[in-house]
Amino acid sequence: MKHLRDIPLSLLNLAPIRKGGTATDALHETIELARKAEEFGYHRYWIAEHHNMSAVASSATSVLIGQVAAATERIKVGSGGIMLPNHAPYVVAEQFGTLASLYPGRIDLGLGRAPGTDPWTAQALRRGEATAKDFPAQVTEVRRYLGPGAPTRRVRAIPGEGTNVPLYILGSSTFGAALAAQEGLPFVFASHFAPDQLQAALDVYRSNFRPSQSLAAPHAIVGVNVVAADTDRDAQRIFTTLQRKFLTLIRGELQNLPPVDDIDQLWSEHEAEAVGSMVKVSAVGSPATVRHGLNDLVKSIQPDELIVLTETWDFKDRIRSYELLAELKNA
Repeated sequence: MKHLRDIPLSLLNLAPIRKGGTATDALHETIELARKAEEFGYHRYWIAEHHNMSAVASSATSVLIGQVAAATERIKVGSGGIMLPNHAPYVVAEQFGTLASLYPGRIDLGLGRAPGTDPWTAQALRRGEATAKDFPAQVTEVRRYLGPGAPTRRVRAIPGEGTNVPLYILGSSTFGAALAAQEGLPFVFASHFAPDQLQAALDVYRSNFRPSQSLAAPHAIVGVNVVAADTDRDAQRIFTTLQRKFLTLIRGELQNLPPVDDIDQLWSEHEAEAVGSMVKVSAVGSPATVRHGLNDLVKSIQPDELIVLTETWDFKDRIRSYELLAELKNA
């Protein structure tokens, strides 16, 4: 039976832009947080791809990964994830092959099948007929470009060929779980915003897993929202920034807003239920409360790794949360 102390802790970052803030601020904070993550001993640091969102600065994901890797020395850095319907698999292989050549042994490539944007932006990305239904074939193509070379191959990813950049399949349903199992790849479930099929997806992944050259046994990574602060009350107030973010998403315009003392004054009963269902895989409170919540989660679903998302209005609160989480993990 696993406990929190037995599994790696990793971090996920969307480079959030505060309302009234700038992308420059968000990008510099993303790099500074990576330095702190390495200092605190986290296992990996991933950046998510999103487009055409005024509250998110991580659209050029591979560029930002390169900046983070350059600013750190040891921590693994990667994508959580690259949305393959938006890209030519060959270009993804070249980009991540370049990163892996610059930072050997430190680059991860998490792949997702959602476009991560709206239909108009998807059209602007010029991917033509590429859709989510092509995802399995696209994964195979990326994997081939990053694998061993062949003298007769006309199209080669250089850099990329032979780097064998580790691939991870991201998902919020049983589809990604089944694909990861079939391909013998690690599976990452997005329970930090879409937790409803968490247990079902893990069951599908584990029961259908086929060992591969890259992975001998299932490796399930589970996303979780965490806000740790000195007291439960402080943490709950800080957490209202993420609750408000999902509230604005429900209302049609994603924004990062400051915390409030009483969020019940801002939403209807229906909205509260909707947001609550999205963030129910969360641990919020003092270090003792967060430890208890994460241990319950680990005991319940037995993940091989947790990847933590913490979004706060004040950047200092974010760093403090990751510091407290690292301390309680290592205690």
